[in-house]
Amino acid sequence: MFDYRRTHTCGELTRSHLKQTVTLSGWVHRRRDHGGLIFIDLRDRFGLTQLIFDPAIVPKEMFDQASKLRSEWVISVRGEVIPRAQGMTNPRLTTGEIEIEVKELEILSSAKTPPFSICDEESDVNEELRLKYRYLDIRRGDIAKKLIVRHQAMLSTRNYMSKHGFLEITTPILAKSTPEGARDYLVPARVYPGNFYALPQSPQIFKQLLMVSGIDRYFQIATCFRDEDLRADRQPEFTQIDLEMSFGTPEDLMKLLQGLMAAIFKECIGVEIPKSFPHMHYRDCVENYGTDRPDLRFGMPLVRVDEIAKKSTFSVFTEQLSAGGCVKALCVKGGGEISRKDIDGYTAFVGKFGLNGLAWMKYQDEGLSSSIVKFFTPEQQNELIAKLQAEKGDLILFAAAAEDRVNQALDHLRRKLAKERGLIHPDALNFLWVTDFPLLKWNAEEGRLESEHHPFTSPNFEDIPLLDKEPLKVRALAYDLVLNGYEIGGGSQRIHSSELQEKIFRALKLTQEEIHEKFGFFVEALKYGTPPHLGLAFGLDRIVMVLTKTENIRDVIAFPKTQKASDLMMQCPSGVAPKQLDELKIKAEPVEISWI
Repeated sequence: MFDYRRTHTCGELTRSHLKQTVTLSGWVHRRRDHGGLIFIDLRDRFGLTQLIFDPAIVPKEMFDQASKLRSEWVISVRGEVIPRAQGMTNPRLTTGEIEIEVKELEILSSAKTPPFSICDEESDVNEELRLKYRYLDIRRGDIAKKLIVRHQAMLSTRNYMSKHGFLEITTPILAKSTPEGARDYLVPARVYPGNFYALPQSPQIFKQLLMVSGIDRYFQIATCFRDEDLRADRQPEFTQIDLEMSFGTPEDLMKLLQGLMAAIFKECIGVEIPKSFPHMHYRDCVENYGTDRPDLRFGMPLVRVDEIAKKSTFSVFTEQLSAGGCVKALCVKGGGEISRKDIDGYTAFVGKFGLNGLAWMKYQDEGLSSSIVKFFTPEQQNELIAKLQAEKGDLILFAAAAEDRVNQALDHLRRKLAKERGLIHPDALNFLWVTDFPLLKWNAEEGRLESEHHPFTSPNFEDIPLLDKEPLKVRALAYDLVLNGYEIGGGSQRIHSSELQEKIFRALKLTQEEIHEKFGFFVEALKYGTPPHLGLAFGLDRIVMVLTKTENIRDVIAFPKTQKASDLMMQCPSGVAPKQLDELKIKAEPVEISWI
């Protein structure tokens, strides 16, 4: 059989290889017949090389074989590197000055006609079809390029963390269900009928136990699982850069991780980022941007105008304020030309987030104008202009409702306006540390407190006395790293005292029996000499999204799930054989799934 082992890749050969005999293997990208000659673009993941079959040189049988080649057939060739004819070079390709004069050809595999074009990178293909034939989608090149960047990010991480004394340690995939966060994916245990393992939402407990074990610095590129509703930047299984360290402070960890981000961005895309990132308190994020993950690549903050609105006679505002709500505004620079039709579109958009409407004013030469201006005195109008730093030609948009609803709606509207108005530079990278999160939040449905992050987060030491009196005022020693509006990492100082850990569990209304059943082994471990420790987990998928400038997390995962958590290629989740269920002592009535 023909020796198909490559001497070179399809993206490697240049004029320096002229007159060499080489062996190339790959996929037929395109075939062209010109003046009795056959040209083939041969492709592998490294690039393209042009092949030429000359009937004056190759046997007729081989030329006939070449004439039958079609797109995506896998072939191997041996031939001589020769210069392309004058005027036929392709400066867009590394190999654009040479071609291979083929002397030998072997067809390794024929191919059906693909369901979409592989050679036409610009073709618009339905995403469901791409996911069903993901192996073909990767061949098209764009996804493969993103997977290469993903590999580089992982390699940079491993090199950097190892250099700084961290050990990569693999933690279990089959573990105990501790439902204090998102839903677990459960795995039935055949040898213990009626009992279940859970797939890890994160290695949180294990990495803290490693600190108890004396493993001073740990990291892992870990696969994690959460059975929760999906969105464009979320998948049911995802990858974390997970780490933990003992005997450090949040400042130490932040400095270390700023260095990690610098290494990743420099080594993956050649971009230098600042050596330190700005900090913002959680309450300031929410007040000024409506979210704890603000996109700071552009301005347009949310501005509270409660004091001015309460002096007006505009009943929509005054009624919301009387009911405990708030009034916030956005000043859209140069937005005076935005049409009423577009404003109506924005009103419909914020309606998706529970906001009943938007009020607006335009700042024109004669002053503020709109149907609601009459409810504000000239002095109040001037106050609005000053508060919002409005200039002539600007548009002011107002929202009035419960504070959380106003924040959510205006956060999304702010991002939408920025995209539509071209306010975001495509190469901008704005990192931000968000700190001083609340430790606890109130779950109205269950009538109890729950953790803002997870129950192992340490309260701010100054606020520990408030746990018994005003628990919702307790700040956490927690921190998130935000990049371009994505939360790419979150972490905290951990509780290393078993007494404080039990106190937090009690604040969460866990009984002694529940604490023992869910976390007994962990609380016991804390009693054997636990060092102060802290850590963080980065979302690798989200980091690679930013590195590759995509807004779709599925673009940076080799075999992703849909937004409904299904795999169109493997057609799963799926039913299993009755025998398997019998072995697990499980009865099931699977819901029928309609596949493409």
